[in-house]
Amino acid sequence: MPRFPAVSSTVDSMRTGVFSKVAHRIAGIEGEKYPLHVGDTWLEPANGCHMADFSESEHPGMHTYAPPRGHPALLSAIEDVRGFEQNRVIVCAGATGGLGALACATISPGEEVIILSPFWPLIRGVVQLHHGVAVEAPILGLSAAADIVAVLESRLSSKTAAIYVNTPNNPTGLILSTEVLTAIADFAARHDLWIWSDEVYEDIVFDGDTVPMAQIAPERTFSVHSFSKVYGMAGNRVGFVVGPNAELMTSVRKATIHHFYSACTASQLAAAKALRTARPWLDAALEHYRAAGQSAADALGLPHPQGGTFLFIDVAHCLDDRGLHGFMIDCIDKGLILAPGDSCGQDYGTHVRLCFTSAPPDVVARGVQVLVDLLRR
Repeated sequence: MPRFPAVSSTVDSMRTGVFSKVAHRIAGIEGEKYPLHVGDTWLEPANGCHMADFSESEHPGMHTYAPPRGHPALLSAIEDVRGFEQNRVIVCAGATGGLGALACATISPGEEVIILSPFWPLIRGVVQLHHGVAVEAPILGLSAAADIVAVLESRLSSKTAAIYVNTPNNPTGLILSTEVLTAIADFAARHDLWIWSDEVYEDIVFDGDTVPMAQIAPERTFSVHSFSKVYGMAGNRVGFVVGPNAELMTSVRKATIHHFYSACTASQLAAAKALRTARPWLDAALEHYRAAGQSAADALGLPHPQGGTFLFIDVAHCLDDRGLHGFMIDCIDKGLILAPGDSCGQDYGTHVRLCFTSAPPDVVARGVQVLVDLLRR
């Protein structure tokens, strides 16, 4: 049967954009807008790390391709500052590009990836796009390692190939304890699974410490890092993957070459500069984020986030027969844009996700007050 006019069945079965159902409504907002739906920061990057700070005269070749593994300046900075050997690192077009490369390199069509949920909204589609099967493992409300492992065991099958872990977590702001991470690593070892460790928010920590999964399970962990959140460079699209050894990274490199060849050269130069010079900026940003997160949580009667830039809010008590979609419409009609909870997992159809860093603090505060008023109806 001819394929025309059909498109790929894999892509056709995927969800459309998170906000596609309400895009026209968002476009029609009049008056002040409170865009708390996308994970980003209102802060500009550190001085010296803006695109305007880099010129062809000082950086010859900045408009040409960088080497597929990464620009030498950035690879050197990653090794010097973060301590990762360059032969275990591949620079990617954001963490999204890195996770896509891992899906290519570590799973075959039809194999399954267990995704701890709630999760970053795009990871489900990343797995599906690469002909894998995303298996959601809901752990919200669980803190005991045994309980979390029990959920993982219930999702395991003969087709399971990998586990996706994200801490500090988007969307909950929770940090998985060392005990829990160790239990997950033991589970992965028992069943010969890869671990994809999403560490995009690794330096945005307010309460406690994070332990890298690779420190616990170095032989099977691919760690994914990004400059988007930590250094305010989301639009630059630069991240990197660190693997267990150089040989395994050859497979990841095949995937990145055929996905995007190399990350933006100028963006890599900015990322290298940020790694070497922007720690004071990051420390100041962290205090801004802490204050914004705690203020929003206090207004909503929620625990303070342990890390990350989000709050995950159950709004079940104020949903009517229109469900969550109707509630989001009510928010939009008042200028407030949030992300629907089911984009973070099928079990969270009564939740919304709020980013408390995506707009200046005064705008976030006014948006949070809109949500507070709606929740009090």
